[in-house]
Parts: sequence; structure tokens; C-alpha cells
Amino acid sequence: MSNKKVQVGNISCGSDKLFLISGPCVIEEESIMLRTAEKLKEVSERLQIPLIYKSSFQKDNRSSVKYYDGPGLDEGLKVLQRIKQDFGFPILSDIHYPDQAAAAGEVLDIIQIPAYLCMQTTLVVAAAKTGKVVNLKHGQFLAPENMKHPVEKIRSTGNENIILTERGYTFGYNDLIVDPRSFYHLNQIGYPVVFDITHAIRKYGIPSADAKGGAREFLPTLSRAGVAAGVDGVFVETHPDPAKALCDAASQLCVNDLEEFMKPLLEIYEITKKYEFQTVNY
Repeated sequence: MSNKKVQVGNISCGSDKLFLISGPCVIEEESIMLRTAEKLKEVSERLQIPLIYKSSFQKDNRSSVKYYDGPGLDEGLKVLQRIKQDFGFPILSDIHYPDQAAAAGEVLDIIQIPAYLCMQTTLVVAAAKTGKVVNLKHGQFLAPENMKHPVEKIRSTGNENIILTERGYTFGYNDLIVDPRSFYHLNQIGYPVVFDITHAIRKYGIPSADAKGGAREFLPTLSRAGVAAGVDGVFVETHPDPAKALCDAASQLCVNDLEEFMKPLLEIYEITKKYEFQTVNY
């Protein structure tokens, strides 16, 4: 687990509690967003798990211009602001362009840099200059230890509020592989580490609305392995009716199933945190 703590609202990420990032992949109609938030509030309170609400106001990496890409910056931030006010969650969303950073920083507690864009200097620096926590998603094309380079770009602005998120490597075609060694390498960089479980099961090249576009059967195995490997938080996209979700329909978890999904992860985390990970030399 990390040796630095990052404060997000009233949540100390990297402390002695597993934290959860959850919400619909992309902002849809407000009633869906609020229904998800209500359920997440219940789960957070019953399981005593700190929760950060996540949803994207723009998905600029859809595989077709015909696919829904979100309501956009202004309308999306209004929805996220209402959720923040009504439910008290810290809020996370991603930006794709440097000129989105300032407005996003007025509402968001965490600005996320998408995996594909983690090496884009201008984007990363613009996010860092807001002073907000920056969640850097590990690019599918980078060895995990090389995430130190975008981290240094953030630190160059004086911002030390950084979270690193693993979401799998591209090995072969249209498939992602989660290598547990990545959690070790990311932890060595020294900031809280999150495992993005639901994105790790996406099948690229297949539309996310197609049932074959995700492999949910691997969610329990991957999530338990990641928590046992020493992550500080988990990232689970949720939706009231995933089959009808407008993005990542094949990989999101039904929000009604989240509580039971999280219970074994919390138990594994409690065991794991008792033991300090040590480097073994042979």
C-alpha cells in the first residue's frame, strides 16, 4: 500500500480504509444519476466504505461518432454539482482537453486523466495546476514503472495530490490483461493506488452495448486478486440497469449488486493491511 496519503474531501486515500470510486460510466439523464447516487449512499453507509462518485461528462474515445458521448462540460458539471450537494460525495470526472481543466476544477474533487492520454503533457499539467487531486490512469501502452514520468509532470507544478489507477495492459488484440506486478510497481512510485476493475474486463473492438463486449465472469477473480496485491481503492462503474447503459453496458456492475460484491473485498483488505509488503532479495 502507498506511503503517501491524499485527502479527497473527508476521505483519506491511502490510509487504513479501502475506498471506492463508483458511478455510471457516462452522465445520462438526471434521474438515473440520482438513483445511482441514492443506492451508492446506502451501500457506503452500510459497509462503512468511503465513496467517491464518478461519472464522465464527455467520453471522447468512443469507437464511433454515432455513439453517445455525454452531455458535455457545462451540463455535465451541473449534474455532478447537484449530486455533490445532495449526497455529500466527493466527485471525480475526466477531462480530455486542457481548456476543460479550470471549469472542471470548480466542481470536481478529483480530475481524472484518461489512460490513453496519460502522457499528454499539456493536459496533465493543466489538470495539476488547478490544485485538485489528479487521478492518473495507467496507459495500456506503458510499463507501470514508467508512470513515474507523468507523475513528475504533475509534481513539477507543486501539486502532490496524485492517485494512480491500474486498468490493464493491451496484450494481443482487443484484450486487456491485469498483471499483479503492476500494483507493486505503482506502489513504489509512492501514491495511493486504485484498481479499475470494470474497465479491465472490457473487450475492445466489440461495441460496449454488445453482451460480448465485457467479461463480467472475471470480476470476482480480478477484484480479489487486486485487493490482495495491496491496492488502496477500487474503481467499479455501476448503473441501475447496465444492459440499457449508454456506455460500457457490457462491463458495468448493477448498482444493486454492489454491496455483496464489495463484502469479500473489504474482508481481504482487512487481512492484507495487517502485513507489510516487503521486497525479497534472492
